Amino acid sequence: MTTGRNESLARWRDLLRFRFRGRWRPAAVAMFVFAGALFVTTSVNSKGLDLRAASITDLDHVVRSERIHANDLQNRVASLNGEVGRLTRLVDNAQVEELQRQVDELREPAGFAPVRGPGLTVVLDDAPKNLIKAAYEPGGITPDELVVHQQDIQAVVNALWAGGAEAMTIQGERVISTTGIKCVGNTVILHGVNYSPPYRISAIGSVSDLYASLDNSVYVDAYKTFVDAYQLGYEVTPSISLEFGGYTGTSALKYAVPGTPDQPSRG
Repeated sequence: MTTGRNESLARWRDLLRFRFRGRWRPAAVAMFVFAGALFVTTSVNSKGLDLRAASITDLDHVVRSERIHANDLQNRVASLNGEVGRLTRLVDNAQVEELQRQVDELREPAGFAPVRGPGLTVVLDDAPKNLIKAAYEPGGITPDELVVHQQDIQAVVNALWAGGAEAMTIQGERVISTTGIKCVGNTVILHGVNYSPPYRISAIGSVSDLYASLDNSVYVDAYKTFVDAYQLGYEVTPSISLEFGGYTGTSALKYAVPGTPDQPSRG
């Protein structure tokens, strides 16, 4: 009986081998083809980038590279503007000369000419790193309360203008009428360039008037409450002489349209 059972099992085993032998090889080939197609699709979708997080380019390096690129473009714009001005002055035409004279008169109030004079510098900074780190722990204050935001910088800028500032810079960049301050995370973008704290805001004008305007601003006072509570940075330093370069970026308007006496502008 045992011998017969073993022979029966052997026949079934041989039969199964025969039935599946022809199917296994095509299935294996199909699996390899599918895996290869998957690898190709992944490579195409990633556009040649390594999808592992550890190999992605460091964000700080990207920001620095973009800042260098933006500075190069601004320098190029300044060079082209200078060339346009030089060629314009070579034109022997009374009407062109009159227009150029008007442009020259407007360069300083518009922020395109260098300026020097007494003033002060306001420095805004985030809270100490240990406090920011502790804010991520359960029950702590929110990290947003420990960093400088767009509205904080804008509060100081507006107070300085209200105090009679004749010219202003943020992070050494000349501020003009079209300058916009945009908050991105814990950094700000100014003239297309990303800046990190501390933020230095300098203004030329009557030092006493600038101080008084900062002290009387309710928005600056709101920021000072966080300075007292969470150790954010706020420092004001007067200066006998500050020197600002002229704005060198483009003066083209993207949305606003200059108006005429007969037809007011529409922004």
